[in-house]
This record gives sequence, C-alpha cells and structure tokens, in this order.
Amino acid sequence: MTMVDNPERRQLRELARSFVTREVLPHLDDWERAGEVPRSLHETAAKIGLLGIGFPESVGGSGGDLLDSILVTEEIIRSGGSSGLIAALFTHGIALPHIVAACGDKAGPGAAGPQHLIERYVRPTLAGTMIGALAITEPDGGSDVAGIRTFARRDGDHYVVNGSKTYITSGIRADFVTTAVCTELPGSGALSLLVIDKGTPGFTVGRRLEKLGWHCSDTAELSFVDVRVPVANRVGPEDTGFLAIMQQFATERLSLATQAYATAQRCVELATRWCRDRSTFGRPLASRQLVRHRLAEMHTRAEAARAYVHDVAERVVAGEPVVTEVAMAKNVAVAACDFVVDAALQLHGGFGYLRDAEVERHYRDARILGIGGGTTEIMNEIIAKGMGL
Repeated sequence: MTMVDNPERRQLRELARSFVTREVLPHLDDWERAGEVPRSLHETAAKIGLLGIGFPESVGGSGGDLLDSILVTEEIIRSGGSSGLIAALFTHGIALPHIVAACGDKAGPGAAGPQHLIERYVRPTLAGTMIGALAITEPDGGSDVAGIRTFARRDGDHYVVNGSKTYITSGIRADFVTTAVCTELPGSGALSLLVIDKGTPGFTVGRRLEKLGWHCSDTAELSFVDVRVPVANRVGPEDTGFLAIMQQFATERLSLATQAYATAQRCVELATRWCRDRSTFGRPLASRQLVRHRLAEMHTRAEAARAYVHDVAERVVAGEPVVTEVAMAKNVAVAACDFVVDAALQLHGGFGYLRDAEVERHYRDARILGIGGGTTEIMNEIIAKGMGL
C-alpha cells in the first residue's frame, strides 16, 4: 500500500478534518490552559472510528496501517489541531502496540493467559473508555533504554516493582501504564514490560510537569514502591522488553516526523495567509521579494520532508529494514519544522508572539519533536552506525 490517495483515504481525511472543526477548534485554547484534554474527547474520537486507526479490527481497532495513521495525524494538524493534541489524544499509539504485537489476533472474549490483556486494556482504550500511557524514561536515564533501573522482583505469581519514571505523556489521566522494568539486576539491560493499573498500592502519580509546549498534553512523574503486579500483566516473555521497545520505535519516530512536517505545512499556510492579508508601507507583505522567497523556502522544506517521511513509511509497511532511514526521516522533518516555525513566527511580527496566534502554539510545541522518541543526537548516532562509522 502507498500514500497515494484513494476514495477511502479521502474519506478518512475528511473525517479527521470535520472532527477537528467540530470537536477541537472551539475548545483547544481552553484545553491548553487546563493542561489536558477531556476524557470525553477520546470517546468521541472512538465512536467515529478515528481512535482505532492503525489497529486491527480483531483487537477493537478500525483497521488500516501506519500509512493511515500518518494521514490522520497530518490532517488533524493541518486542520488547526496541534502536535500537543496528537500526543494527548493518541497516547495509546505508544501504550498499546507492544501488547497487540505480543498477543495479536489470538485474543477473544474471555481469553485467558497473555491474551487477556487485549480484553482488559486494548479494547476499552480503543473504545475511548480507558486511557493508557507508556513509561520508559527515568529521571537519570534519558535515552538510555538499556540502563533502566526500575526493578521488578519475581515473587510467586506477582512482580514487586520499585523505581520511578518521568516525562510520562498522559501520566496524570492514564488508567494504566505499560511500564519498562528491569527483571534482573538494575541497569543490566534485561527488560520486561508490565501493565500496571493506576490505584495499585504503592503506585503514585506525582506532580503535573509544567512544560514549554504541548500544554494540552498532561505529563507526569511516576513512582513505584513495592508495587505488586500480576505476572499475567507481563507483555510477552520475560526479558524480551528491550527488543519489543526497539521494534516499536520506528512507528513512534515516524509519528513524530509526521507531526513535524505537518506542523511545518500548517505554519506555511498560516504565514502565507498572513503575508497576503497584512500590509506595511502601503503594500501587502507578500508583494515583497524577500518575503516571497522566504515563504518559498519554507514551503520547499516542508514538502520535501513530507515526501521523504512518506517514502520511508511505505518501506516500513513493506517490511524493509530501514532503521537508518527512519532516523534520517525524523531528523529531516524536525529540521524542516524548526526552520519553518521560526520563520513563520517572525513573519507574523509582534502578533506571532501572542498566545492568541496559532503560530505561537506551534512554535512552542515544535521544540519537543527533536527530543521525544530519541533525540536528534541519538538519531545521528543511528545514522552514523548505518554508514559503517
């Protein structure tokens, strides 16, 4: 399958566009100030089939693949949404894939064993009645996944978990957290994934973290003190967590790349409209060669990034081993976004610096895209390794 539009894709674009127009734009500023989106938004998105895009119908999803998920993300942002909204509403895009991959189509009503995770967590989340989060990053770990120190000691049919996590997207609102833990000596790299319910004794959701951007996406610190988690809540076999995390990084990184180029495209549109409507010294801004050339460069960078991300995404869906290309796609899109949001705000002048300006939100939100899912520097390490360096 390719990114070429067909009737189904056009309908999906229209669905995403109308969702933003009806359900998001009248409220987004309020959600930014509240620091979160309402749970009801998840249910609304689920009812119209948006929340489950990219997940198979056999686990409660709406079908489609990575390319369809990219399309939805792109259209939501280009219709006036934001990458912060994507992070808040589609956190399940990083919380659920490990569970689905481990349990797959084998799950059914009343299933026992590992497949019960589909019934207990995946289906309700895709129906919008639960919210999930992914907890990997630790206060002293950053991008060092192999160095995770949150420790899970086996005690009969439970694990006893001790440790902490930070920068957890949707950590305040989440009903459960897919958590990376070390199942041997802390820092040994022998990782497993456990699904931990909010409210489990010893599991504490800490303070809401105040951020530069992504204001409508709640972020939290998590603490685990002698938290007893059933072995049945382990995702896949023990000590396979590192591989499971690595296998899902391509999707997460391409999602962030999509958010980056879509934000750039939206800012090109906003800046172009502003420069056509705004006049200085008796002439529209767009009539000045310097401004036209700047808009042309912004447009070129945004469209080039979009084309490359789409190409790499198609290769991922085709099953090609493109780890290096995924890293390059993320960095290319982030670089384009950084340039465009800065130029767009500059073209807006003083108005661009106000909270009333949509471009101001994109400027703030864009800064995280080169950090989340692996920093630009980590991506460069992956690229260098792919070059044989």
